[in-house]
Amino acid sequence: MRNKAAILTLLFAFLGMTLFAQNTSEGKPPKVGLVLSGGGAKGLAHIGALKIIEEAGIKVDYIGGTSMGAIVGALYASGYSSQQLDSIFRSTDFTNLIQDNVPRSAKTFYEKEDSERYALSLPFENFKVSFPQAISGGQNIYNLLVQLLFHVKDVEDFRKLPTPFLCVATNVETGEEVLLDKGYLPEAIVASGTFPSLFEPAEIDGQILIDGGVVNNYPINQVKAMGADIIIGVDVQHDLATRESLSSATEILLQINNYRTVNDMKKKSKETDIYIRPDIDEFSVIAFDKGKQIVKSGEEAAQNKLDELKQIAKSQKVSPKPRKRVEIADSLTVNRMIIEGNDQYTRGYIKGKLRFDLAEKISFDDLRQGMSNLSATGNFKAIRYDLISNGLGTDLILKLKENPTKMFIKMSAHYDDLYKSAALINLTKKNFLMKDDVASFDFILGDHIRYNMQYYLDKGYYWSFGVNSKLTDFDAETDFSLIKGNFNVLNDPNIQRINIDVTDFTNQVYLQTVLQEEFAFTIGAEHKFLNYSTRTLNKVDQDPETETSTSNQRTTFENSNYFSAYSQIKLDTYDDKYFPTKGLLFDGDFHFYVLSSDFNNNFSQFAVGKAKLGGTMSLLPGLSLQLETEGGVKLGTSPVTSFDFILGGFGNDFVNNFVPFFGYDFLSLPGNSFIKGYGRLDYEFTYKHHFLFSANYANIADDLFRTGDWFKEPDFSGYGVGYGFESFLGPIQVYYSWSPELSESNVFFSVGYWF
Repeated sequence: MRNKAAILTLLFAFLGMTLFAQNTSEGKPPKVGLVLSGGGAKGLAHIGALKIIEEAGIKVDYIGGTSMGAIVGALYASGYSSQQLDSIFRSTDFTNLIQDNVPRSAKTFYEKEDSERYALSLPFENFKVSFPQAISGGQNIYNLLVQLLFHVKDVEDFRKLPTPFLCVATNVETGEEVLLDKGYLPEAIVASGTFPSLFEPAEIDGQILIDGGVVNNYPINQVKAMGADIIIGVDVQHDLATRESLSSATEILLQINNYRTVNDMKKKSKETDIYIRPDIDEFSVIAFDKGKQIVKSGEEAAQNKLDELKQIAKSQKVSPKPRKRVEIADSLTVNRMIIEGNDQYTRGYIKGKLRFDLAEKISFDDLRQGMSNLSATGNFKAIRYDLISNGLGTDLILKLKENPTKMFIKMSAHYDDLYKSAALINLTKKNFLMKDDVASFDFILGDHIRYNMQYYLDKGYYWSFGVNSKLTDFDAETDFSLIKGNFNVLNDPNIQRINIDVTDFTNQVYLQTVLQEEFAFTIGAEHKFLNYSTRTLNKVDQDPETETSTSNQRTTFENSNYFSAYSQIKLDTYDDKYFPTKGLLFDGDFHFYVLSSDFNNNFSQFAVGKAKLGGTMSLLPGLSLQLETEGGVKLGTSPVTSFDFILGGFGNDFVNNFVPFFGYDFLSLPGNSFIKGYGRLDYEFTYKHHFLFSANYANIADDLFRTGDWFKEPDFSGYGVGYGFESFLGPIQVYYSWSPELSESNVFFSVGYWF
C-alpha cells in the first residue's frame, strides 16, 4: 500500500510539473487564481494562508471569495498585504461589529431614555406581535469596510482592482446564485456575507441578497472563468457537526446550509491544484476572540504546501512587486449629499442626524458617528452609502431602507424600595401625526399605578417639539418633624413617624435644540398637580346621635396646581447610565413658578434652580471613579415648601426635588437649598459584575447660600457598599448603606431599569 501511495504521489507531481512546463514552453506564465471560502470567524485563517503564499513568491492574478472569504479577498485585492490585514483584524472588536452596538453618544436624550427603560421591544402591527428578521443590520461592519476600501472607492468594475476580484451572494427570493463583480465594493462584499438571521438581507439592484455560502461557498468555477490556469484554494468551511456541537441557533442554521456545501467540496477540492485546509474544526464560526490561533492555523496549513507553492511561483517567471502599505484614509470632504429612500423622514431630519456640514473636511470618525446617529433612531432597516469622487471632493450617496414597522410593544419590570414592584407595558408609534415624530405611552402596573406619555417631533438641526404627561404615585415613611416643619399640621408629641402618600401629575410642552446628541437646550411650560397626604393623622368625626367616632378621612398637606416656565441645559457623554466608565455630565434646570391654585393660601411667585456636574474616568483596567457635585436653591420669599429639596434613599428618576443620599432613608433631610458631593468606585471584577463603593456628603438647610453655610464642613455624610449586575432586565443593584450620624443602617435593593 505504501508503494502504491508513493507512486501516486510521484504521478501527481509529474502531472503538475508537466502542466507548468506546458505553460512555460508556450512562453505564457500560468495565471494563478485564489479561491477563499466562507466560514465566519474561521475565515481569519485566510490571512495566515496569504502570509505563506506571499512568502512563496506567488503573484495572485485573480481572487474569488464568499462571505468572510469575500471580505478578506476584497481587502487583499485592493492592495493590502497579509501583514497589514493581520494588524487590522487584530485591532478590530468583532463583538461590537457583529452586534451593531450603537454607542450611547449616538442617541438623542429621548432615545437614551427609551433604550434605558425597556428590557424587551417587539414589532406590533395589526395587533399582532412579531419578531425581528435579524440580530444585526451589519451597519458597523459596513462603516469599517467603507473606510478600509476608500482608496478604491471609484473602481466600479472589480476586474480593475489591483488584483481582479469577484464574490457571490444568494438571491433569497429565487435561491439563485448572484455573481458580484461590479458596483460598490463594500456593498458587494457585505451582501456576500449576510448570514441569515444574524444580519439583515442586503438589497442591490432590486435583488434581496443573503450569504453566498448558501449556494456557492467556494467559487472555483467563477475564478477559472476569469482566466485562472492554476487554482489555490483555502477552505475554512464547517464540516457537518455532531449533535454535541449543535449548541446554538447559528450552529443549526449552519448545519442545514452545509448539507449542500460539504458535498460540493468533495468535487471542488479535487479540481483545486493547491488545496489548503486549515485544522480549525475546534473553532466556531463566531470565535473571533480566537483570531490569533485561527490565523496561525492558516499559516501552518499553507506551510505544509510551501514546496508546491514555490514551484508555482517559479513557473510564473516573475516575482510579484512588494506590496506597498495602503494608507488607511482618516478624513474626507463631502461636497454633495444625495439621499434615496426617505419617504417618511425629511432631508432636514436626516442631515440633522448626520451632524456634519458639506464642503468641509471631516474625519471618518465623524462620518461613522453620523451613521450611528441615524442607526440609533431605529427608523431604518439598512443604511448604505457610496462615496464617489466628483473632482472637488466626494459625493455621499445615502441609500436608506426605512423600517416598515411603525408600531412597537415594549415591556419591562422593576423593583425598588420606593416605588416597589412594577411592570411596564409600552406602546410606541412612529410617524404618529406627521413625518419625523414618535408617540409613546407607558402604563405601569404594580403597587402604585403610574403612566408616562411622550410625543416628540425631531427636526434634527432645528428646534424640535415635545409634549410630556406623567403621573407618579408612591408612599414612604418619614420622620413626622419633616411634615410638621413644612406644613401647618397638628403638633402631636406622640407621633414619631408618618407615612406620606405622594401624587405628582406633570404636563409639559417644550422646544428643544440638540447641538450634538450629547448636548441639548430646552425651554418650555409646565403644569404640575401635587398632592401630599397621609392616613396616619386621621380627622376624627363625632356622631352626636350615636356618640361614636369615625376616622376614615385623610389629612392633606398639599393639593395644588402649579404653572411654571422652565429651561434646561444638559450635557451627557457618559458611556452608560448606570455603570459609566468615562464621560462628563452637566444637568442644569431652572423653573419659575408663576401661578398656583394655592391650597394652603400661601403662594407667591418663586423660582427653583438646580444643577449637577460630574465626570467618570478609568483608573485601572476594570476600575473607574465617578465624581459628581450637585446643588439647588429656591429663590424668592414664598413660604411654599412643596418644592423644597429632600435628601435620602437610593435610586434614579425621582420626581420633583427628591435627591438620593446614601446613609439616610428616603425623605429624610429637608431644606430649600442644598449642596452635595458624591463619589463612587466601580470595580468590574468579571464581565458585567460590579463591586461598588460610594460616599456622599451634603449640607441642606433653609437659605443655605444666603448664610454662607454651604461652604462649611458637611453636616451630613453617608456611605454604601454594593454589588451590581448588568442583567437582561436592566441593572440589579444591592447596597448596604450607613451614616456615622445615625445608629441605624439601610439596605437598598433595585432590580431592572428605572421608570
